[in-house]
Amino acid sequence: MPPNRLLESQAAVTQKGESQEAINRARRNQKGLKKMRVISGKWGGTRLLAPKGRGTRPTTDRNREALFSMLGARLDFDGLNVLDAFAGSGALGLEALSRGAAHCTFIENDVAACAVIQQNIASCGATDMTTLLRRDARKVDFANSAFDLVLLDPPYGKALAEALLPILRSALADDALLVLEEDKRTVFIAPDNYTENERRIKGDTQLIFLAPI
Repeated sequence: MPPNRLLESQAAVTQKGESQEAINRARRNQKGLKKMRVISGKWGGTRLLAPKGRGTRPTTDRNREALFSMLGARLDFDGLNVLDAFAGSGALGLEALSRGAAHCTFIENDVAACAVIQQNIASCGATDMTTLLRRDARKVDFANSAFDLVLLDPPYGKALAEALLPILRSALADDALLVLEEDKRTVFIAPDNYTENERRIKGDTQLIFLAPI
């Protein structure tokens, strides 16, 4: 499924007049970034960078492998339109693309993380399959979108997913699947118009599988 044109029009990776130069400055200032990898698929083994600092918390390779094993038992990645919100390194969306998804929209509000996502997209040769928005995900206009798979990995304990899910509901395909990664101690109740299908604990993390209703 092709990306939504309205989202494409927002994809200058700018906010409040900031330009691509802000992303470029962040790229020049990167030192000591953590290393990750694409787990499987056509880009399996490709090295990825992870943002440093407290603003992002990338999913570990082990947890990502476990998550995509569970997803693989539930859906076929081929041709999916994916949303990776609170994207961090972009590793979740790139993993989905590596396994056959057609397009991924990445949303991330941190400028340094956006710089890392751009580099990771380039490392995979995925520019034509991706849209990157430097925005607060809660303020994106999702009109006319139809996401098949939504990957949510927000900073823990800030109720960001709870705020985004009602906004996102109209942008989902009828049979969409959503996965929320949260701290295992966080109490999460599916909001109206969603149902929780399953919940798994992986170390200090809980993976919550949701579907629209």
